[in-house]
Amino acid sequence: MTAIDPAAPGGPEVLVPVVRPIPVPGAGEVLIRVAAAGVNRPDVLQRKGLYPMPPGAPSILGLELAGTVVALGEGVEREMLGQPVCALVRGGAYADFAVAPVGTCLPVPAAISMVEAAAIPETLFTVWTNVFERGYASEGDTVLVHGGTSGIGTMAIALGTIFGLRVIVTAGSDEKCAAAMALGAAHAINYNTRDFVAEVKAFTGGAGCAVVLDMVGGDYVPRNLQCLADDGRHVSIAVQGGMMATIPIFEVMRRRLTLTGSTLRPRDLDFKSMVADELARNVWPHVEAGRLKPVIDKT
Repeated sequence: MTAIDPAAPGGPEVLVPVVRPIPVPGAGEVLIRVAAAGVNRPDVLQRKGLYPMPPGAPSILGLELAGTVVALGEGVEREMLGQPVCALVRGGAYADFAVAPVGTCLPVPAAISMVEAAAIPETLFTVWTNVFERGYASEGDTVLVHGGTSGIGTMAIALGTIFGLRVIVTAGSDEKCAAAMALGAAHAINYNTRDFVAEVKAFTGGAGCAVVLDMVGGDYVPRNLQCLADDGRHVSIAVQGGMMATIPIFEVMRRRLTLTGSTLRPRDLDFKSMVADELARNVWPHVEAGRLKPVIDKT
């Protein structure tokens, strides 16, 4: 099969097609003929040599895909054969064929295309687990999300619209802010021209937000804490702006703030399968009805 499996780190020039063996599904796995694969920031970091793969993960790039099940591993129900699915994988999506655990597969409904389906799993799993599970966001809450027009940001806006959250986002230009507002953000802040702390406080009438979903880290963290309401939750999912932060510990204590975070790719299959089951029950009906679709910039 043809795959993208860079021999060494580098720029986009290392993304050249190579021939690799078709993988064989193991117990509890399916082989998928890939119709489309999503592109995520971890793929770029891995290509640059800045994101080590978890032990046992394929070196072939790609963490999400959509396609048709063409072979079954031991223990997988025969009804899966021939089914259109999208899946979260530990790697290997940039290929003609890829293996996925059946537990992280979700059906592709008629309401979305294979290309759209391929762009859902990574951001959906991430936003669901961090905003709703770790962040305990619930209907009526205000949530601040940095990177409002990123894959994570647009998925947060979409889920927030469905589940009754007020999503405030930051972005780097007025054009991106306008795009986020068009998608359903309650408020969008150009971080290059405005102070997002002051903007959040003004927009919430001084109350602050219940949750901050942060991909920046570094000196954003103490500023994020200023945006939180009492008992607020700060959830870190990336450190694009720095791995270290200085925070006011007594302020965390006084206002009963919670700082947490997570990574998705290294989590075990049991956890990812549990999340997939939650998504199938709580989110997938909205996908099937056409109410939830990813924002795709280009293919």
